[in-house]
Amino acid sequence: MARITVLGGTGYGGSAVVREAARRGHQVLSLSRTAPDSPTPGVTYVTGSVLDADVLERAVVGADVVFEALSPRGDMAGQVEGVFDALVTLARQHSVRLGVLGGASSLLVSEGGERLIDVTPMPPEARPEVELGIHKLETLQQSADDLDWFYVSPAAEFGAWEPSTETGQYRIADDVLLRGPDGTSQISAADLALAVLDEIDSPAHQRRRFHVAY
Repeated sequence: MARITVLGGTGYGGSAVVREAARRGHQVLSLSRTAPDSPTPGVTYVTGSVLDADVLERAVVGADVVFEALSPRGDMAGQVEGVFDALVTLARQHSVRLGVLGGASSLLVSEGGERLIDVTPMPPEARPEVELGIHKLETLQQSADDLDWFYVSPAAEFGAWEPSTETGQYRIADDVLLRGPDGTSQISAADLALAVLDEIDSPAHQRRRFHVAY
């Protein structure tokens, strides 16, 4: 049993990770700005802001794994970069494995090809969130060797606003975008959570990014 803290544990991706971690018998702490609509039995829910340095440190100390799934929206807009940098420092200090829910935009559209962000039209309002995901990945890749981390990029079509089906399975890749036979790139939150917990239970991507889709 691992002690797992999920930052953003009531959001779309974070709540699915919380549920799957609890289902597998891990000790789970969820930290978020809002209380859950439907709490998962056995999970410790803490309502607070990671903008408070003391709250962030308490979330890290004593954990085996911290999974970061913060949304850079609302009062967190423009704030997550600083929080993330502080989180990296804390994870190193306390020898905690750091997992990150990133984005798909930095994935390559084909082996040796361009990044998805470079070939996909994007509304200006989406740009800050995409750039945040790239900042996180580059920060981890440039981090000191004593930081144990993994970064998971979901499918290109991932989010509460995207239709998805829970399948109980997933495909995995490194840096090249996965697509289905119909050309779409999709994953449900529940199936992404399977991949995250499989990585926590049996680490296979230490200090590496991986990508999951149907």
